[in-house]
Amino acid sequence: MTFFDNTRPGKNVTHGQATFDLPILYFRDDFFGLYFTADYAKVKAGMPSDNLVPLMLPNGKAIVAVAAFNYVDTTIGPYGEVPVVIPVVYKGKGTRLASVLPLLMEGWYPRFGLLVQHLPVTKVVARDAGRGEWGYTKFVADMIFTVTPEYFQCSMSEKNTPILDLHVRKRGFRATDRKPMITYSVKQERLIKTVIRAFGLKRVSFLPWGSYVTWGNHPMADSVRALGISDKPFMSMYYSERSAILPSGEVIERDVRPYEGYLGEPRVGIHQTFYTESR
Repeated sequence: MTFFDNTRPGKNVTHGQATFDLPILYFRDDFFGLYFTADYAKVKAGMPSDNLVPLMLPNGKAIVAVAAFNYVDTTIGPYGEVPVVIPVVYKGKGTRLASVLPLLMEGWYPRFGLLVQHLPVTKVVARDAGRGEWGYTKFVADMIFTVTPEYFQCSMSEKNTPILDLHVRKRGFRATDRKPMITYSVKQERLIKTVIRAFGLKRVSFLPWGSYVTWGNHPMADSVRALGISDKPFMSMYYSERSAILPSGEVIERDVRPYEGYLGEPRVGIHQTFYTESR
């Protein structure tokens, strides 16, 4: 049996300018990101549901992760995506929160998930699909990826307004990763949980020297800074290989607070990738 067995034929759906089959299949992508601390009270105040509890580190801080996907081969074509997510646990009867364990176990920890604060993409089709099916907070942005033997980088802007530069050094211990990626999002005041099957080869570093994010003057950047995000990351990660299967989500709570994020404009975004050799 292979990873993508039994995913086709899929369910054909249409949202706005996007017509596609579910689940969406991701055959190959570049995925890299950084983890930062943030002000716990500010992060908690922004939750769309009181049942979503941000993870708390031993120092009393919440966590904000900033990452980038360079989707090379998918069933909706190539595109770029930059998630800003908040690791959370969805409360239930008997739920007890650990401080670090959910972050280490991720999709294997009960009710763990990533609340998607922002999810800019480079294609209107990806924006319409994400907002229409899952309520993901997508807008169209321009992304330039650089891949070298030493690092990954994504420079993102919107019509010449810089949003961020994400730079992740290729270092850390290696591990095979079969954990699902679980997201929480809001669609029409309903909280959606989506379990994304994934398989990849991952590297993680708790000493992410040389890795950073610089923020521009843009509403998305302003909203992340407003969470009291730290200047330096405490962890980095990237995948040398990765595949994923994105299905439709399930409604787990109704009448939650709106969580639409920045809307932007429907337009053609820039998606460029440069591969460079060592100097």
